[in-house]
Amino acid sequence: MPLYSFHCSACDADAELLMRSDETAICPACGSDKMERLPSWIAPDLKMEKIRRAGRAQAAASGDLSNFSRKELSTFKK
Repeated sequence: MPLYSFHCSACDADAELLMRSDETAICPACGSDKMERLPSWIAPDLKMEKIRRAGRAQAAASGDLSNFSRKELSTFKK
């Protein structure tokens, strides 16, 4: 089931609800069914492998090598 963002017009609260698209949203704060679905953010198309490598290289540069396998450790310059 997808996660949807809603705004309650009765109590002015925002909520994220895990539900089917055909279900009626109920406000968890006040119990009202006057929920408006908010527009969703689009997930960016990122180069995840490149981001992972950059993050791990930054961690290695600061001395944190605890989460690396031996094969991965051999790819870093000493």
